Amino acid sequence: MLYYFLYSLKDIHPFFNIFKYITFRAVLAAASAFLISIIFGPLVIRKLAQFKIGQQLRPPEECLDLYKLHSAKAGTPTMGGILILASISAAVLLWADLKNSYILFTLVATLGLGLIGFLDDYIKLSKKRSRGLTISGKFILQAGIGLLIGYFASLDRNLGPRLDVPFFKNIILDLGFFYIPFVALVVVSSSNAVNLTDGLDGLAIGCTIMVALTYAILSYVSGHAVFSNYLFIPFIPGSGELTVFCASILGASLGFLWFNCFPASVFMGDIGSLSLGGAIGTIAVFVKKEFLLIIVGGIFVVEALSVILQVGSFRLRKGKRIFKVAPLHHHFQVLGYPESKIIVRFWIVGIILAVLTLATLKIR
Repeated sequence: MLYYFLYSLKDIHPFFNIFKYITFRAVLAAASAFLISIIFGPLVIRKLAQFKIGQQLRPPEECLDLYKLHSAKAGTPTMGGILILASISAAVLLWADLKNSYILFTLVATLGLGLIGFLDDYIKLSKKRSRGLTISGKFILQAGIGLLIGYFASLDRNLGPRLDVPFFKNIILDLGFFYIPFVALVVVSSSNAVNLTDGLDGLAIGCTIMVALTYAILSYVSGHAVFSNYLFIPFIPGSGELTVFCASILGASLGFLWFNCFPASVFMGDIGSLSLGGAIGTIAVFVKKEFLLIIVGGIFVVEALSVILQVGSFRLRKGKRIFKVAPLHHHFQVLGYPESKIIVRFWIVGIILAVLTLATLKIR
């Protein structure tokens, strides 16, 4: 909204022309989201503590070692994702072009998944247990949003039911009708993968920062005719505006990390993790970089796979487990690695994966 007002002043002074540039507005969006988080963070944390919205731990019978390691975190304010969502939404409303359909649908997906996360967190708190919505209930709601995004993308003439294959400039897959469920799978998987990674102080939000920065660059080059032609990637008119959205995620995540870093003063809860993962998945779809999500979000992928393998092994091998505990970060924790060391090492891997993802743009 502020973007429209300031840009309209270009006829009064040429300086205001600067607001038409995506890169400039992206910087403003990141700064706005960061400042909103920093300024209102202490108030949000106090209110969460005042209303006794605290973290519920997994029961000791599931894993006594993990319960002992996390016992000090019981009662730490959670549902801090409210701050993340508010910061992202405010920055997007201030600096993004709200006439852009990619911005609107990404915002709808983010807030919709945030609402699902809120319901999940609310049930956990009201029932005083570590599990909220049923797995099937959560999946159905998430799939509904994913199918909506898939339906919109399939009808968009700049997107359509096609997939760009990394490393190959002339290979494009046309999924036809199966594109819609594929998009739903991307959005749901991304949303849940971030949710599973959110188990140590600052781990998930730190990795989200790297993914958001990477997709900010991917969005910009995908929406730039000259850059996309030079890099042999699909040119998607209007997708460059998603750079502003990615920048908003980046700023909000940095601001939240200020309070969520070890030892955490607040946790994001499912309201934060489900919405952030869904936003990233949606942006990946809109810039035709779905496959690259596997690389740049490698930490999220491995965390999700560790859970799938653990559950599969337990059921098929009559109670035998592959890991001490799943997700993977808890496995290392039970092995005796300090929490701060696990977090930072996962961040380092995340940075390497982000650099590798950007390098793929030149490998065609």
